[in-house]
Amino acid sequence: LTLPQFVQLMDNFVGEDISLPTVKRLTAFIKREYKQTEEEKIKQREKVHHMSHVAQRKHLLEALFEKWDSKACGSLDLEEVIAVLSTFKGHKGKEALMKAKEELCSRYPQLSKVGKITPKAFQIFLELIASEFTGNEDETMDNLVSFLTTSVEQSHIKSLQSSARRKWLQDIQKAAETSGTNMEPVYKAVIKALYQDMEAHGNNKTISAYIALLEENQLSPEQGQVLLRYVACTADNAPYILNRVLHRDMKGISFAAIDQGKPIYVPRVQHHGNIHFWSSDDHEEEKKGSLLVLPLHDAYWRVFGVLGLDTLRDQSHTSIFLTHEITFYEGVCHAFSKAYHHICMRENVLQVAVTALDWLYPRTPSIQAVTIYLVEPGTDKNYVLCKMITTDNTGQKEIHRSPVVLLREENLLRDYLFKCTDSSEVTLTSIYGEHHIAVPLHDLSRQTLGIFDISIGQHKKLPPQEQKDLQKMLKMAQAACSEILQRSLEEREPTQVLEAERGTNVRHAGILFHRFMLQELRECV
Repeated sequence: LTLPQFVQLMDNFVGEDISLPTVKRLTAFIKREYKQTEEEKIKQREKVHHMSHVAQRKHLLEALFEKWDSKACGSLDLEEVIAVLSTFKGHKGKEALMKAKEELCSRYPQLSKVGKITPKAFQIFLELIASEFTGNEDETMDNLVSFLTTSVEQSHIKSLQSSARRKWLQDIQKAAETSGTNMEPVYKAVIKALYQDMEAHGNNKTISAYIALLEENQLSPEQGQVLLRYVACTADNAPYILNRVLHRDMKGISFAAIDQGKPIYVPRVQHHGNIHFWSSDDHEEEKKGSLLVLPLHDAYWRVFGVLGLDTLRDQSHTSIFLTHEITFYEGVCHAFSKAYHHICMRENVLQVAVTALDWLYPRTPSIQAVTIYLVEPGTDKNYVLCKMITTDNTGQKEIHRSPVVLLREENLLRDYLFKCTDSSEVTLTSIYGEHHIAVPLHDLSRQTLGIFDISIGQHKKLPPQEQKDLQKMLKMAQAACSEILQRSLEEREPTQVLEAERGTNVRHAGILFHRFMLQELRECV
C-alpha cells in the first residue's frame, strides 16, 4: 500500500462518526500488533529493487530509442537495428538475434510487410535477444542496452533540428491528453507543427495541409466500401474541402497511398494527370506545385486515413518537399495516430461507463445521481478532473462536450474525489447530508484513470441487493476498461469473443461490458 492508499483504507474502516480517542486506540493497536518477519522484509526490499531496476531500464530504452530515432519519425528501420545488433557478442549474438527476430515476427506479423519497429516492439525485441543467452538475463539486457547506447552515440548526433521537431510532436500528444474527448485541439496542434517546421526548416514555403479519415461508405457503396472524409485542414483550404468526402472512383492519389501503405510524392502536379483539385479558382493545367500524401497507420499498421500537404499556393511554383521534411511528416503522422487513438481509448472508456450505468439504473432505485470524471494532466505535475457525464435519478444522461474542469484548490467540497484519485481506492463521504461513494477506474498500473461519483442521497448505504449489483457493475466496467487499455498497449490484433465485437466503432466498447457480464454468468452456471 502507498501512503494515500493506507490513509484511505483506515478512513473507510473507521467511518465518519468515530471519536478521536478511538482513533488513537486503533493507531496504538496497529503499531503494537503489526509485525514483519525478516523474510518479508527481504522480499519487500527485493521487490522494490526489482521495480526500480525495471523502471530505470524502461527509461534507458526510451532514451535509446529516441536517440536512435534522430529524425523523430516514431519508428526504426528493422534491418538497420538488426545490422547494429549483429555485432553484439559475435557468433552467439547472431544466433540469439535470428531466433529473437523469428519470434518477434511471429508476434508482429505486419513487421515483414512494413519493416518498421515501434518503441514497444523494440523493447520486446531486446528482451527476446537477452532471453536467448545463458546466465543472468538482467545482466545480459544491461550489457545489450549499454552496447547499443555506445553504438548509437557513435553514429547519431542529436541536432537542434530534431530536438525542436520532437518538442512540436510532443505538443500533439499533450493536446490529446488535455482535451477530454475533443479532437479539435489535436488537429490544431498538427497544423501548428507543420507550420512551425516549415518556418524553421522549410525555407518558408507556403503550404496547405489536411487530414482525411476513412469511414464506411453507407450512402453510396457502389463508389467503394470506404470513403475519405476531410476532418481538418489549413485555413486557406477550409472553404473547399472541410467535411467533404473523396470516393475511391474519383481522381486522386489518396487511395493509392492507402493501398500501398506508403507516402506518395508528386513533385509537379501539373504533369501528373490524376490529382483531385477541390478548388476551382484556376484551370487544372494552370495549377503548379508539389503534393505529398502520407498514410496514417494505427498500432497494427492498418491505414485509417491520410495526411496531405501541397505547395499549390506558393508563389515560386518551384517549391518541393525535401527528404528530411518528408521524414518529419512521417513523424507527425505517428504523433497524430498516437493522439487520435488516445482520444479513441478515452471515448471507449466513457462508452463502457455509459453502458454500465444503463445496466445499473433499473436495478438500483436508491442511487440519486452518478457523475463520471476523467483524470487529465494539469500544470506542475498536478492533475485535474474533467466532468464528462452526469446522470440523474431517472438514468437520464448529459454528456459534456466541453468538460467542466475541477482543480483541487478550487473544490474543497469535492476533495474526496481527489483523495480517491490519489489513493486509487473507494472513498466514502457525506456533503450536507448527501452520501457519496467515489469509485476509481484503474489503468493497467493501478493509477486512477477515471472516477464514478455515486450519490445515494440520504441513505448511509445501499440495500444489500443494490449494493451487490453496484459491485458487479463496477467489476465488469473495470474488466472492460482494462481490456481496452491492454489492446492499445499490445500493438497486436485483439481477440474477439462475441460476434458483435467485430465492429470497429465506439459501440463495440459498450459490448465489451456485456461480454464480461456474460462470461461471469457462464462461470457461475
